Amino acid sequence: MPTTIVGATVHDAPNYITIAYIGIVNHNPPVIALGMGKSHYTNQGIKAHGTFSVNIPSQEMLTVTDYVGLFSGKTRDKGKLFTSFYGKLETAPMIEECPLNLECRLIKTVDLDGTNDVFMGEIVATYTDDRYLTNNLPDIKKMNPVVFSMHDNTYWAIGEHLGKAWSLGRAYGKDS
Repeated sequence: MPTTIVGATVHDAPNYITIAYIGIVNHNPPVIALGMGKSHYTNQGIKAHGTFSVNIPSQEMLTVTDYVGLFSGKTRDKGKLFTSFYGKLETAPMIEECPLNLECRLIKTVDLDGTNDVFMGEIVATYTDDRYLTNNLPDIKKMNPVVFSMHDNTYWAIGEHLGKAWSLGRAYGKDS
């Protein structure tokens, strides 16, 4: 699963939490969904403002990424750990140090079993520095993202390019 840092404004300050239960669920409009416990401090900010950010940290940020998932914003000012910036929504803090930032407007919240929420947000803007682009598109190798393995609670790096999606399978079974 991708390792991300989700941002929200809570009590007029930026707050961040590490989230790996996350993924794109629609292409047009672009929608991302993430799972989060109701007790998390960041949950309050998402519900209060109807906005959040998804920040993709690099491998060089792994220690601080793990830290923001270990401690609550109720007891630690995690906004001070990063250089925060805001986009057009004005209440979804993003992390300048992250290679990729997604600014999201909350479109739906699903209650899961009374203890967790699934937040679905439309991605209204994407931010990245030119050094992370190849042919004007985000380059995963340049970003050095982190992958989380849930079954053993470990972090991993991305490996080599394996092939083109929606292309490799076209040749499958043609010889039989």
